[in-house]
Amino acid sequence: MLESRSGEDFLKAVYILQQQSERVSTNALAETLDIKAPSVTDMARRLESSGFLNYEKYRGVRLTERGLTVALKLLRRHRLIELYLVEELGYALHEVHDEAEILEHNVSDRFVRALAEKMNDPDVDPHGDPIPDDQGVMIQRDLVPLSEISLHTPAIVARLRAEQTDMLQHILDRGLHLNAAIEVTQRDPFEGPVTVMVDGQERVVGHTVAAVVWVEPEA
Repeated sequence: MLESRSGEDFLKAVYILQQQSERVSTNALAETLDIKAPSVTDMARRLESSGFLNYEKYRGVRLTERGLTVALKLLRRHRLIELYLVEELGYALHEVHDEAEILEHNVSDRFVRALAEKMNDPDVDPHGDPIPDDQGVMIQRDLVPLSEISLHTPAIVARLRAEQTDMLQHILDRGLHLNAAIEVTQRDPFEGPVTVMVDGQERVVGHTVAAVVWVEPEA
């Protein structure tokens, strides 16, 4: 791991944003990390000089293999800690992210291995996000947003991609917890609400919420 917490957070942010584009802009990183653009550029140059990033002016950044290793290691720590907080310590789902952000930088590799063994090497965290194994490998699933799945297709809730605490709580209040059985029965046009059956109960969900609830169609 890096000695700098800010450097670790930077690499993790690059990894997450890289899932959406090949190279990550400094503006996107500034927004994600809530820091000014010149600070992003300065950090990018420092991490490039250490071999963690490829940085090109006006083209943004991309992780090197060395940077990818660090990012996945940190992501594994974060997601294992979140799961432990929920399953073993009784934290509510909306409480775990900030706690894990602190703990991920301050626990040993031995502690992380113990967490994984305690929970039988889980594949996903409490949001349904995949947990990298100790080699950085993650499970691959064919998921689709609730806003896009075909009507009358039985599925299960597999991932909650909401970042805001209030939206996450709203989703849970609608019964859309992980592994809930779900089926879309009606979808209004022009990004209108979605009518769904959730564990046998009819619910109406707005388009914005449906877009961050990802489901796995039943085979």
